[in-house]
Amino acid sequence: TGASISRHLAILKEADLIRNQREGKFIYYELNTSVLEDVMLWITNLKGASDDEGNDKKI
Repeated sequence: TGASISRHLAILKEADLIRNQREGKFIYYELNTSVLEDVMLWITNLKGASDDEGNDKKI
């Protein structure tokens, strides 16, 4: 429903995952890519740390 969509968009906006711009009776939403870049960097660093842990094997 429209109310459900509105609530989900409000949650995403509160989390700073989207931005909105009002033009007359329309609201345009865009993805906040800086947050996604931070998440991707965190995941990459996390993966790198777990890969480093496996490199201490003794032969």
